[in-house]
Amino acid sequence: MSKVVTALVLGALLAVGPVLAQSKGGKGSGGYEQLNLFSEAYDRIRQDAVEPVGEGKLIGAAIGGMLSGLDARSAYINEAAYRAMQTPANEDQVSLGLVVTIENGQLKVIAPQDGSPAAQAGIKPGDLIYAIDKDPTYDLTLGEAEQKLRGPAGSQVELSLRRDNRGPIEVKVKRERYKLQMVAGRIEAGNILYLRIAGFDPATPAALTSTVQDLRQRAGNKVIGFILDLRNNPGGAFEAAVAVADAFIDKGDIVVVKGRKPGSLKRISATPGDIAQGLPIVALINGGTAREAELVAAGLQDNRRAVLVGTRSFGESSIESVIPLQGNGAIRLTTARFMTPSGQRIQGKGLTPDLTVMPVELAKLRQANRLREADLRGALKNTDPAPAGGKAGPGSSDTTASEPAPSLATADIGSAADEQLSEAVDVLRGLALVSGRAG
Repeated sequence: MSKVVTALVLGALLAVGPVLAQSKGGKGSGGYEQLNLFSEAYDRIRQDAVEPVGEGKLIGAAIGGMLSGLDARSAYINEAAYRAMQTPANEDQVSLGLVVTIENGQLKVIAPQDGSPAAQAGIKPGDLIYAIDKDPTYDLTLGEAEQKLRGPAGSQVELSLRRDNRGPIEVKVKRERYKLQMVAGRIEAGNILYLRIAGFDPATPAALTSTVQDLRQRAGNKVIGFILDLRNNPGGAFEAAVAVADAFIDKGDIVVVKGRKPGSLKRISATPGDIAQGLPIVALINGGTAREAELVAAGLQDNRRAVLVGTRSFGESSIESVIPLQGNGAIRLTTARFMTPSGQRIQGKGLTPDLTVMPVELAKLRQANRLREADLRGALKNTDPAPAGGKAGPGSSDTTASEPAPSLATADIGSAADEQLSEAVDVLRGLALVSGRAG
């Protein structure tokens, strides 16, 4: 029986041999040689492992290993997990409202959602989760980590965190149901419309339109501009984010999507109309601004429709597809990435604001804890001359422009202590003066 299974496995893999054999490389790097290597390893594990291993488990692990070696979001979804995805969510299981990713093998917080138990517990973008209920996270896939964070409503989970190079922080969070308000707004400083977008779902564009209409009626004709707050926004539905950006852009490209296949480049353009009616916009971003929120910010920045204020964004722009495997679950595979309309890469880099503004307390903390690469023992020295203007080039020891800054707690966003918001108000007043719209 096992020989038959081995033959079938190898036969299935050899079906893609002609494609793999086209790969270039040194001796033994051809597709058939690599498939033979797989077959040999498969047989040795099945025959010699100290505990018997079923063929299904071995193949599942092999597929999972292939996908986990690509990026943090690609993964194998076994048959049971795939069936669970297709059934209504278990009402007894709730999340912490924490959006996470895996970066360099570490479980990293992208952002907590507004009003969630994670936000109320003070968890911040950029926090590294080293353990969940004392269990280390270093060997978990993203899907496994997300599952461990979920649990029965009312139950408690203990997280071991590291933040800003400081020692372990133990945080206990109670899993509770919460309602995420995607769009909220208010009149700021008497004549500015402040819009907080916490995420994107299919209802977000309509909620944005309704909120703007309501605020305009209340403010009358004295509105001088908009502040669009995308801080600690971990993204969401791609189409909804495109529609939000489109709402503020009258013409031009919103985003560029690029896959692997030739001809896969796709430009998504704006439709006529601007919900802000040409008034100046300041968009607030930080290290918790990720994925589809970065799409919106990049579209506004590239079309010169908004000035970005804050700190560098998270830098994740992958688009995943769930591809069913006949009778054996599915794979989640990164099939494309989006870029700025001008073609700049977001993945791994993030967006640089037009005006960097860091809250005073966070700036002090960063300066106190910052360890530069050049300070490390045996670090390579950059001998490149600094470019004109005195700014260091890529790879220099001055990492101020490339380091992710400590992020504001979600609970402080939009509060009286929000220094970035205060700066955005000042910037918007300046833009209104220049445009002759100051009230």
